[in-house]
Amino acid sequence: MNNSVGNTARLLWAGLRALLVLTIVCGVLYPLAVTGIAQALFNDKANGSEIKDKSGQVVGSSLIGQTYNLPKANPDDPEEAAKPDLKWFQPRPSNGLGSNSVNTQYALILSGATNKAADNPDLVKLVEDAKAAVIADNTTASYKVQPQDVPADAVTSSGSGLDPAISPEYAKIQIHRVAEQNKLDVKQVEKLVAEHTEGRTLGFMGEPRVNVLELNTALKALTKN
Repeated sequence: MNNSVGNTARLLWAGLRALLVLTIVCGVLYPLAVTGIAQALFNDKANGSEIKDKSGQVVGSSLIGQTYNLPKANPDDPEEAAKPDLKWFQPRPSNGLGSNSVNTQYALILSGATNKAADNPDLVKLVEDAKAAVIADNTTASYKVQPQDVPADAVTSSGSGLDPAISPEYAKIQIHRVAEQNKLDVKQVEKLVAEHTEGRTLGFMGEPRVNVLELNTALKALTKN
């Protein structure tokens, strides 16, 4: 009887010691080590890939897209469509799952795609309307956008609906409109786009892209100058 109690006590003590050791190693030391390495070697990415303006204020993350719309005439009207603020480069459409309608106490934006087939009539109309709007918005007195010049990313959302980047082709057809709206020389805006165009990752992965938030942050600094 005494041996049985003693064996049980030893097993419980061994289990408790293992629990304490593993808690310290896995719950304290390992997270601290990973956090320390991340902060030391990947400080920017570990802190959310934040983008700051010239004053040092955080304006967003380079990983999440933002919209650049004019204020609604009636902010409380969910049926009123947002209109793009044409002073800024516009991102891809964000036609994902839309806004949160379950818990109305929180203004959440839900990530996701439409999941509509390519021949879905609603999607076809959405793309056609978006293409017509892109042509109308970006055509100026000195520059006319041709239908064949509108790239796919200008009229379709990404899988997440939160894509932060657009193609150089989409940025290119916005240059004249942005220059006109901000009273800038077209060459200045072309240079800005070129400076913020990234190539393929490691030279072969993905596609060339332009981060819209970074570009618009630089545009804001340029207009202030």
